[in-house]
Amino acid sequence: MTSRLVLFDIDGTLLSAGGVSARALEAALVETFGTAGPSAGYDYSGKTDPQIVRELMHGAGLGDAAIEAGRPLALRRYRDRLAEAMRPEHVRAKPGVLALLEALERTPGVRLGLLTGNLEPCARLKLQPIGANGFFAFGAYGSDDEDRYRLPAVALARAREGTGIDFEGRGTVIVGDSVHDVLCGRSLGVRAVAVATGRTRPAVLAEAAPDALVPDFSDTAAGMRAILG
Repeated sequence: MTSRLVLFDIDGTLLSAGGVSARALEAALVETFGTAGPSAGYDYSGKTDPQIVRELMHGAGLGDAAIEAGRPLALRRYRDRLAEAMRPEHVRAKPGVLALLEALERTPGVRLGLLTGNLEPCARLKLQPIGANGFFAFGAYGSDDEDRYRLPAVALARAREGTGIDFEGRGTVIVGDSVHDVLCGRSLGVRAVAVATGRTRPAVLAEAAPDALVPDFSDTAAGMRAILG
């Protein structure tokens, strides 16, 4: 059987963290820069944590030099605040996600990984309450690169290191709830699966032309077909 690498986004795809991460980040930004910028109307979907800090601080009128100087501290404070604030009741798995991950894990030739804009420690914090960390031995994170579109190559390199397998082209599947998830692997020729459990409307996801678009993963068999083709 052909090997498949399935890379999952986290927020909006696997789970919802009830806004606790946004609140932790806003507090860290205020503590570091004196402002959270235009966070009230900001669209976090599909972006990396370093990118979010940059865009919010640009929106507050800060220049690149000031942002670069303060961003490492802001991200450390965000990580620490999230760890302090996160409670199991804040995190809810999206419909059918755990059954889908179990089914994929049992499928011969399938390996699972993460492709997320979260900093790695924040990603692990969010996955812990739903018991999903064990499904993902490796991944690519916002802590690897600010540019979401560079993360698929990082994930492929880590998959190769961890499994000894070179996953190429359609042998890799990216699963996410945002347009950025659909588009970020296009240069590598991967399969893209969109799930409408995040903030992006299904019609907008469809315009990005994913290989498959599902409302959620409550139907495990349908989710498997969408992902594995």
